[in-house]
Amino acid sequence: MIVAVLIGAGAGGCSFRMSQTPEVKADGVDISDVTGSIAPAVVVEEGPTESDLAFARNAASDVLTRGDKNSSQPWENPGTGARGSVTPLASSYTSDGRTCRDFLASYVNGKSEAWLQGEACRAGAGRWEIRSMQRWKRS
Repeated sequence: MIVAVLIGAGAGGCSFRMSQTPEVKADGVDISDVTGSIAPAVVVEEGPTESDLAFARNAASDVLTRGDKNSSQPWENPGTGARGSVTPLASSYTSDGRTCRDFLASYVNGKSEAWLQGEACRAGAGRWEIRSMQRWKRS
């Protein structure tokens, strides 16, 4: 009877752990429960550095200053290897007596990916000043 149960479990494609000692790879992932059919999820919490944000802000200002409809501006920080693009969203609006516009920026660096949302308002000489830029949070 016990032999039939073990054979049935093995033939059914299920897996079970024989030992209680976790097997850990160099990146800290416990692979003792991995069967090979689905890779373990890797959570990357790294985000843009201040210098990455400076490059993204410059790209946002550039694309908004050009005023091209439906355009994006790529950016890249050679110091960190981070890159992305900035795309204006919707139409301009008035805030505190200034013409403003929202934008969305992508961020990619290695396995780390994120979206940044921001707001820019027109400053002197036709340039745009970035008022805010932060990690986009889904609602």
